[in-house]
Amino acid sequence: MITTPTRTHGVRGVLVAGLLALAVAGCGSGDGEKKPDASVGARELCGGAAVSEDGGKALKLITGADRFEDSGKKATVAAAAAELSRTTASTTRAKGDICRIYSPDDSRVGELRLTWWTWDTAPDGPPASKYTLFPVGEQAGGAINAAFVSFACRTKNAPSSEAAHITVDVQNPDVLHEPDTDPKQLKRAYVTLAHSFSLAMAKQLKCVDDGGLKAAPSL
Repeated sequence: MITTPTRTHGVRGVLVAGLLALAVAGCGSGDGEKKPDASVGARELCGGAAVSEDGGKALKLITGADRFEDSGKKATVAAAAAELSRTTASTTRAKGDICRIYSPDDSRVGELRLTWWTWDTAPDGPPASKYTLFPVGEQAGGAINAAFVSFACRTKNAPSSEAAHITVDVQNPDVLHEPDTDPKQLKRAYVTLAHSFSLAMAKQLKCVDDGGLKAAPSL
């Protein structure tokens, strides 16, 4: 079960259809689960351009691995952005998968799940207690097994009041094993990875000013 940051929602109208219209096509569904074959590097995951150089370093700190299972042709940031765009044409609250990252069997973390969420308002309350806040986007939080980054996406020529509020969430679904890596380093690593995917989504969605996300997070 994915644990998401606690939010308090206000009342907003549904976004104008086509607010996040993209020049992309595809679907957001992922490939079926496979045994990791450690065939690709971090920069090739989830369609490429999803994991930055810093994100790759963070991923290695989290998993202990630098080679991963091929994510496949369907589980990509471009496909997730296309699904998000279609969804926000009719509703302001939704969720979808971006991709899953599988590490070799002897890795510290065998699986990471990347998910997107949309909301009708910016974050206006504290996140779940396990998260430490970081100054990234509208709100960002890191834990020893998860992180999220929220940002506002407004397309060109759209008024600021019609910005979509998006959260990218990364989760380690293994809740039975406590990591032995330094907690502060792990929290920063998870936030760095979530930022990497958030920035990739913002670029794919053509958000003005990349949704307010910097090229690298200030942690």
